[in-house]
Amino acid sequence: MRLSKRVETITPSSTLAITAKAAELKAQGYDVIGLGAGQPDFNTPDFIIEAAYAAAKAGHTKYTATGGLSELKAAIVGKLKRDQNFDYDPTQILVGNGAKHVLYLLFQALLNSGDEVIIPAPYWVSYPEQVKLAGGVPVFIATAEQNHFKMTVADLEKTATHKTRALIISSPSNPTGMIYSKEELEPIASFCLKHNILIISDEIYEKLIYNGNTFFSIAQLSERVKKNTVVINGVSKSHSMTGWRIGYAAADAGLIKAMTAVASHSTSNPVSISQYAAIAAYNGPQESIETMRQAFEKRLNTIYPRLSALPGVTCIKPQGAFYLFPNVRKLSDACGFSSVTEWSAALLDEEKVAIVPGAGFGMPDYVRLSYATSLENLEHALDRIEHFIKKHRKSY
Repeated sequence: MRLSKRVETITPSSTLAITAKAAELKAQGYDVIGLGAGQPDFNTPDFIIEAAYAAAKAGHTKYTATGGLSELKAAIVGKLKRDQNFDYDPTQILVGNGAKHVLYLLFQALLNSGDEVIIPAPYWVSYPEQVKLAGGVPVFIATAEQNHFKMTVADLEKTATHKTRALIISSPSNPTGMIYSKEELEPIASFCLKHNILIISDEIYEKLIYNGNTFFSIAQLSERVKKNTVVINGVSKSHSMTGWRIGYAAADAGLIKAMTAVASHSTSNPVSISQYAAIAAYNGPQESIETMRQAFEKRLNTIYPRLSALPGVTCIKPQGAFYLFPNVRKLSDACGFSSVTEWSAALLDEEKVAIVPGAGFGMPDYVRLSYATSLENLEHALDRIEHFIKKHRKSY
């Protein structure tokens, strides 16, 4: 069967592929430790589940407005006011089936053929593929570990062209966990305003910040910057609701209207029950977020020194999210593998530890390890990695 040219250009999600492979091995009876999944290992808080059940029992099981329930939009407006002192109108909010879906709608509504979107590398695996599916061209800025994987205005000056339509900022970053400070964001915002480049601010990990670091949204810089920014967020990470599939965009009302039109011909509306769950998440008690955050912080502080001590490994300590992104190229070479991807595949085959090769994030010398699993699992995973290294590396 002949496929479309656009679908032939995309690469399947490497993170989901690793998760699927780990699940397959588990189903075969193997003791697999999965460090590939991008989701919290905590269950959704009970009060949110109970709200969804009550909504279902009350008959809220029908179609809703394409862009989301008015009650949920109001809850999101309240959340944005409470957390960042943003003033948004419900017409500036779109609710979708997860932040990934909202980003897809954005690119479909925004891009014409040949429009360029600047994406700093390392990047979340779906950014470039979604840009390509919309007919756009992903243009990458290669960041460096010594600069904490952050782009600068100098990078933008070398990369931006008359075709540049948008810039993606992920802070805290997936996969590095790095956070842009206000001082780092100011010149970037000024550059984008000067050159009429839309800012897409992916803030899905904003609640998961560690060791005294703080989150600052680029849209907080000024009202002018806010009007030039699309804020992307949702309940997936903050409230451990990945499977509920609720994300949102906050942006110019005209852009939101266009995105809603695309959604009306694709998914119709977000899942009704999930929307009522999200209303409870944003309007209800928030203590569960802090409980989860503290657990992730403890895991990070426990496991980071051990990972960093592995021979041939360098790793900047993350400030947020729940990933470690070490450079293992020297270690991979010392173990006799031709690439980090090959090294990662052998680790899964031999030791049943699933990690994601960095090639999918635009950094082939790195791997991403999620610490969204128990401390016990993390310790066992490091034991297996050390055993794997000893088998393949002559001097350890």
